[in-house]
Amino acid sequence: MPYHKIIGKNIHMKHESGFFSCCSVRLDAIIQYFNENNFNLPEKVDSTESYTWYKKNKNDDIYDFFVCYENINNIVFTNKIVKYQQTDQWINYNKLDIKSIIPFIKKYFTPTPDIYEIVKNIEEKYKINDYTNMCVLFYRGNDKASEIYYRKKEDTNYNEYLIQASKIKNKYPNTNFLIQSDETEFVELMLQKIPNSFILTDEIRHMKKNPKKSVDKVFDNTHEYSKKFLAIVLIMAKCNHIILNNGNCGIWTVFYRENTNNVIQLSPSA
Repeated sequence: MPYHKIIGKNIHMKHESGFFSCCSVRLDAIIQYFNENNFNLPEKVDSTESYTWYKKNKNDDIYDFFVCYENINNIVFTNKIVKYQQTDQWINYNKLDIKSIIPFIKKYFTPTPDIYEIVKNIEEKYKINDYTNMCVLFYRGNDKASEIYYRKKEDTNYNEYLIQASKIKNKYPNTNFLIQSDETEFVELMLQKIPNSFILTDEIRHMKKNPKKSVDKVFDNTHEYSKKFLAIVLIMAKCNHIILNNGNCGIWTVFYRENTNNVIQLSPSA
């Protein structure tokens, strides 16, 4: 089944998968349209048949998460072919043409004020007030880890995170480490091994390692927690240092960061 279809000047999204997978495919469709239509944007991007795992009402669009693009103007786009496809989640993120991609992020993926309110609440709750001394260790495991293994022929293991975290700790002793993962084993090991580490206890969802399942299919309240996770990605993007593995969550952290400065990407495929 195709991820989307184009009817006239309208894009109708059809992709159904994880939240940031849907984002990557939606971004791909919009940029593809832009490249093939003389650098013009579509008149409409309909996502009512996408992101359905995360909506309260399956027939809604995605404006619980992102500001309606029709209300975002004065964005300056490039007048050249933009190189991006949804499989770029696997490449070295330093190779992304981030400058050309960012206008599309701002137009179609600006989080709502409600999402930013969640960010503010998390920052206040966990006393996050100095991102210059923060490093996030983000590991997307479970079903994604098996996908990474399939594509890369090797999995990013936990020890790589410990090695990189130790280097940062030695160079910047005052660093605090935010641990973010969907795998319980990763969370427990990092908290045990890394001083000054913490998790967002009430906002994070994780489970014992299972290469065939994801937290979105195991736990309830997916709508609520997907909003929280979008807020967490915005928080991760603000950290001074980021250690992450390949995948849609990783690449969207980079998109919201708007650069790859101090980003350590473990095991990029190219």
